[in-house]
Amino acid sequence: MQETTNKLTTLKSHTYKKVKSIFKKAVITAFAAAAISITGGASPLANTEEITTVFYVYVNEQYIGTVSDKNEVESLVNQKLQESQAVHKNLNLSLNSKLTYVPEQVFHSNSIANNLEVAKEIVKEINVQAQASALVIGGSPVAYVENQEKAKEVIDQIKLKYVSENELQEVEAKKASVDGTFPPLKENETRILDVRLSEEVSVSEGKIEPEQIMSVEQAVKLLEKGSIEEIKYKVKEGDVLGGIASAHSLQLKQLLAINPGLTENSLLQIDQELNVTILKPYVQVIVDKEYFNKETIPFEKEVVENSSMFKGDTKVKQEGKDGVRSATYHISEQNGQTVKKELVKEEILQQPVKHIVVKGTKVIPSRGEGSFVWPAVGGYISSKVGYRWGKMHKGIDIARPSNRTIKAADNGVVVSAGWANGFGNKIVIDHQNGYRTIYAHLASIDVSAGQTVSKGSKIGIMGSTGDSTGVHLHFELYKNGSLQDPLNYIR
Repeated sequence: MQETTNKLTTLKSHTYKKVKSIFKKAVITAFAAAAISITGGASPLANTEEITTVFYVYVNEQYIGTVSDKNEVESLVNQKLQESQAVHKNLNLSLNSKLTYVPEQVFHSNSIANNLEVAKEIVKEINVQAQASALVIGGSPVAYVENQEKAKEVIDQIKLKYVSENELQEVEAKKASVDGTFPPLKENETRILDVRLSEEVSVSEGKIEPEQIMSVEQAVKLLEKGSIEEIKYKVKEGDVLGGIASAHSLQLKQLLAINPGLTENSLLQIDQELNVTILKPYVQVIVDKEYFNKETIPFEKEVVENSSMFKGDTKVKQEGKDGVRSATYHISEQNGQTVKKELVKEEILQQPVKHIVVKGTKVIPSRGEGSFVWPAVGGYISSKVGYRWGKMHKGIDIARPSNRTIKAADNGVVVSAGWANGFGNKIVIDHQNGYRTIYAHLASIDVSAGQTVSKGSKIGIMGSTGDSTGVHLHFELYKNGSLQDPLNYIR
């Protein structure tokens, strides 16, 4: 009897090692035949011991245990599959684990097989998977949805954030048509040529755990929100922490949080690397449009100098006139923002006419240039041209200057310089081009009649002579003998 027991132990050890070796080589059938050969030949025990078949159970090539009845194992596995199917009713579920049975004929199977415990252990080890459609970007799946229809719905929902459903349908129908051409655009008409994603998104079939399958809304949000990408920023001269944070759409406290050891009082070094974290969307929506319009072509302006004309004199040689053109543009918008606008076709309907002005360059010191400078050093206007105290006030009053120097408003010849009753000390300058200016209430006069003066030169000192209520300059301007408002001429 002891000899029989030793033979059985040796046989079981030898058989188990051989099963593992042959299973790793995936030659289960050959192994099974070998097992039968070993146990099925002539034996002195054949008449006295009961020979039965047991099954060595492997999950993904890992030995779990031995059973004498496969049905118990398969029953629990199917129960787990059914429970998952009840939760995920719309999914096509299967096992994500390879379950293998290796048979062997042995003596006293009850001593080595434990059906229920092995079955429970197997259920723990196996996983359930679902058939799903993967949204693939750059060769890698980024999201799984139930099927291809859901995948297309995800892509369409992203696009519909920036175009209407009708517009999307029209574009897709046109792209699918034989000719693919569009009719001519009407004036001020825009049409959509294409709606696409910034990255190619393909759909492939695959298997994944049911819990990882997303709804359409979840997948849309993931593709729009994207993943976190770590960006390094090198400090430049003049950088401050607040400016760096703002430039990367971060708050200062966020910048400090992602850079351990950095504080508001840290001294930044040139080329020091800071971590700035941004959200990188997987895809953005690009809408290509075509726009047609009639546009004005502004006329060009040209100034021609003429040395025979006095400086300050101008005349129009040719009136300018705008042109007209028809223009077709291609416009690309990314997530609603225009990123490209290109003129692809134009037709000139009316050529523009250049505006030509002849400008005199001949300079005579006694002749004004036709533009006037402020006749005082700073100051403000205390009174303007108009009726005041029941009578016409013919000039502007300038008071409180930086200093009291009075200047010639333009080149010219002094007509008179002296006392003039209510005006007090008064100067009159003829600018030899139709303009004449008057300066009154001066404290003192620095020019004399007949003297040629240049623009901006000193002619006297501001005062309060004549009928004056305080220190100021009374300044008048005439054109061809007609009173003008100086404020319309002073530059």
